[in-house]
Amino acid sequence: MKELSLHILDVVENSLRAKAKKVRISILEDTRENRLELVIEDDGEGMDEETLKMVRDPFFSGQGKKVGMGIPLLDQLTRQCEGNLEILSEKGKGTTVRATFQRDNLDLPPLGKLADTLFVIMASHPEVELEFIHRIDDCQWLFNSKKVEEELDLTEENRGVLLPAIREWIEYQEEILKGGIGNEDK
Repeated sequence: MKELSLHILDVVENSLRAKAKKVRISILEDTRENRLELVIEDDGEGMDEETLKMVRDPFFSGQGKKVGMGIPLLDQLTRQCEGNLEILSEKGKGTTVRATFQRDNLDLPPLGKLADTLFVIMASHPEVELEFIHRIDDCQWLFNSKKVEEELDLTEENRGVLLPAIREWIEYQEEILKGGIGNEDK
C-alpha cells in the first residue's frame, strides 16, 4: 500500500467486521526519537489465542475471506522500517494493533489522505464512534465523531452536506498540526 492511511483503513475494516462500536486511531510522531507509532484499538469481538497466532499468515483469514493480506503487509512494512507490529486481543474484549516505524526510513510511505480515510469510515459506518488522535511531539489534535455529530446536530437529512465539511475540517487540522497553516515566519 502506498500510504499509511490505507493500512489504517484496512485495520479499521477488520475492526468493523468484528462488530466494533468504538474505534480509536492514534498516530504518535516523535521527531526527537525518530519514531512513528500507529495504534488502532477497538471494542469488537476480539480474537482467541489460535486466531491471534495465525493473523500474520497471508493465507489465513478469520473473517470468512480466502486470504487476509492487510496485517501481513503491515507487519512486513514495520520490519522494513526498523519497527515492530504488536497485536493484542482477547475474545470478547477487542483488539489493539500497534505498529511502530523509524520516521526517516526510506521505505516508510507517507501518511496519505487521512481526512479521506476518516471520511470513508464515518460515511460508511455512522453507527460507530470514531476517535482520532494525531500528535507530533508536543502538539496534537483530537477528534471524536459522536461529539462532532452531536455538536452539529447531524441527522440523516443533513449528513450529505455536513460530512464533506467535517472532512475539510479534518484536513485543515492536519495542515495546522504539520505547520502548514498559521506558522509563517514573522
